[in-house]
Amino acid sequence: MEDTSREPDPEPQPDRTPDESDGDAPVDAPDDADDLAALRERVDEEYDFDDFGPSDMARMSAEEWDAAFDPDSWITGDRLLRRAEAELKSRIARRDVFGVLEHVREDGEDRLLVYSDEGYAIVRPTGEVTGQGTVLRDIEPIVALASMESYDVPEPPDDWSLPHPDTVREGTGEFGNLMIQVIAVVQVLAGAALLVASFVTDLNTIVAPAMGIVFLLIGLLLFVMVANARLSDRFRSEEYRERLRALQQAKERPDFVPVEGGVVNEETRDE
Repeated sequence: MEDTSREPDPEPQPDRTPDESDGDAPVDAPDDADDLAALRERVDEEYDFDDFGPSDMARMSAEEWDAAFDPDSWITGDRLLRRAEAELKSRIARRDVFGVLEHVREDGEDRLLVYSDEGYAIVRPTGEVTGQGTVLRDIEPIVALASMESYDVPEPPDDWSLPHPDTVREGTGEFGNLMIQVIAVVQVLAGAALLVASFVTDLNTIVAPAMGIVFLLIGLLLFVMVANARLSDRFRSEEYRERLRALQQAKERPDFVPVEGGVVNEETRDE
């Protein structure tokens, strides 16, 4: 006898598109896209990527970094190494980077090595940069720029390497120092003229002598500024020459550089 107590099968439900009232709607992304676009616009306005340096990289948050540098559009491989090499040569020629640039091998692949007396950096085709010291902080933003398709890498000069110590000049601001000296001379002459005029004419006022003293003090202050600037330039130039001599006279790379015979030493590499 057929069992009629079984409940009938439920009727099939029609296909439906989930809506927000059911609570199973997918997350709507327009707000996130708008926020990302706004963040990228703010980053473009705040940072100058044509002159992007270590200080800019240090103050960049992780969110700003992800917004500015889209990983899907990064240049990698041998092309990245060529672009990074050209950018590094240009910056070394402009003295924006102090270091020696070499090609080394690691795991049978080409790497870029930049080292100085204060650190080193190794650049891989993936865009990864490892090392230590001031060189690492200088190289990281340069490689990031070279990996951007929108960044035009300049053509380095033929003589891009570090200069000879004897060719380093005392300073580059001599014209500015000369102009300040001219202004200082004018101030001193004006002050002396006011003081002489006040005594010769026997003026019954303190305005002229006071102004004369002010002009004299301003002139003397400007002379002191020029002397201090020249002294600072001299010390900086001498320090730069000493670093060049130490780096160029050394027969081998510094001990902290983990490269032996042109090959990166995995055992001594400090990441």
